[in-house]
Amino acid sequence: MNAHDFEFTSIDGSPLPLADFKGKCILIVNTASECGFTPQYSGLQTLWETYKDHGLVIVGVPSNDFGEQEPGSESDIQNFCSSKFNIDFYLTTKQKVTGDDAHPFYLAVKDEFGAAAVPKWNFHKYLIGTDGDLAELWPPKVEPLADEVKAGIEDNLP
Repeated sequence: MNAHDFEFTSIDGSPLPLADFKGKCILIVNTASECGFTPQYSGLQTLWETYKDHGLVIVGVPSNDFGEQEPGSESDIQNFCSSKFNIDFYLTTKQKVTGDDAHPFYLAVKDEFGAAAVPKWNFHKYLIGTDGDLAELWPPKVEPLADEVKAGIEDNLP
């Protein structure tokens, strides 16, 4: 599985091919606006501001898969993220991240790394190295600003 082989659609409707980020480190996080972990948006934005000029890309993937905690439209999601957290990292259109109809990226992760690598809730984090390979993953309870996340990012920056 190579993340560069996959494409999302940006929340504004434009293509978002991960191949555009070859040579950069990518943090992919499934997100939701009405979750107990939603405050992690703040930490993700801090990571983005800290590391974007050093080769980090953050891609938030809104999903309604867990507890129906992302019920809004793309416009609702974008407005929420902008007004509540000043998010300016990449966001995709709402996606399925579990099950047989999950986005192909998530299906590929499951196929290669098994059920343990599948998100069990919102704010599951995948760190993709500069070569497009999965470098690290963290469950939702691991905060974006945790030492292990920052170390993983720093170890994988170009």
